[in-house]
Amino acid sequence: MNAALRQTLSPSRHPCGGLRVRIAGEVCVLRASGALWVIAHRTLIAADLHLEKGSAYAAGGQMLPPYDSAATLERLEVEIAALDPDRVVLLGDSFHDTRAIGRMAPDDRARLDRLAAARDWIWLEGNHDRVALGEDLTGLTGTVVETLALGALRLVHEPQPGDQPGEVAGHLHPAARVAAYGRGVRRPCFVTDGSRLILPAFGAFTGGLDVRDPAIAGLFATPPMAAALGRDQVHALAWGTLR
Repeated sequence: MNAALRQTLSPSRHPCGGLRVRIAGEVCVLRASGALWVIAHRTLIAADLHLEKGSAYAAGGQMLPPYDSAATLERLEVEIAALDPDRVVLLGDSFHDTRAIGRMAPDDRARLDRLAAARDWIWLEGNHDRVALGEDLTGLTGTVVETLALGALRLVHEPQPGDQPGEVAGHLHPAARVAAYGRGVRRPCFVTDGSRLILPAFGAFTGGLDVRDPAIAGLFATPPMAAALGRDQVHALAWGTLR
C-alpha cells in the first residue's frame, strides 16, 4: 500500500478482527462478515443479501440448497447482536427477484421482521429488488429509499462513474484472488481508496467479480486497497499483490 493511501485510510486492526479505516473522514470498521460499521452514527451497513436466491434457482430447474435466506439472516442477526446498532441500512439487492418476499419461509420472514422492528431500518432499492420493494412491501418493516446521506458518506446501491467522494456502494460483489497455502485463494473483499468504498456481497449464495476487472478497478484513479474477508479477520492487501 502506498504511503498516500495509507495516510488517507489510516488502517488499523480493530478488536473485532476487522479493519478500522477512514472513508471520506468518517471512522468506519470493515468487519469480517462483510458488513460496514460507521462508528459515530452507530449504523450497520450490508450490501447484496440476495434473499431467496436458492428458491429462485430451484424454480428455474437449478437445484441449490434452499437455506440461503436462513444463513444470511443468521449472519446479520449475529452482527446486530454484537453491535446493537441504532440504524441498519441494506444497500440494495436485498431480495433476489420480485417474488422473493412471498417465497420466504415463515420462520425467516418472522426473523427479518423482528430484526427490523427494533431499530431504524432502511432499504435501498437495488436492480434486483426494485419492484419487490417498490410495489410489494407486503408489510415489511422499514423505509425504502434510493440513496441516503450519512454524515460525509453517501450510500447508494450501484457505484457511479467519476470522482465520488464519500460514496459507499454495493452491487459489484468484489472478490480478490491471492496466493495462500501454496495455491490461489479467492475471497470476497472491500475495495477502497479512502474516498469511496465498495462493499462485498453479504448474502450466502452470492458470487464475486474480480477486483481487477475494469468495472471495479476503473472506479479508482489510483490503485486502491482490497480488504479480503478471512475467517475471523479482514486482511489489507496491496493492489500489486493481487493475482
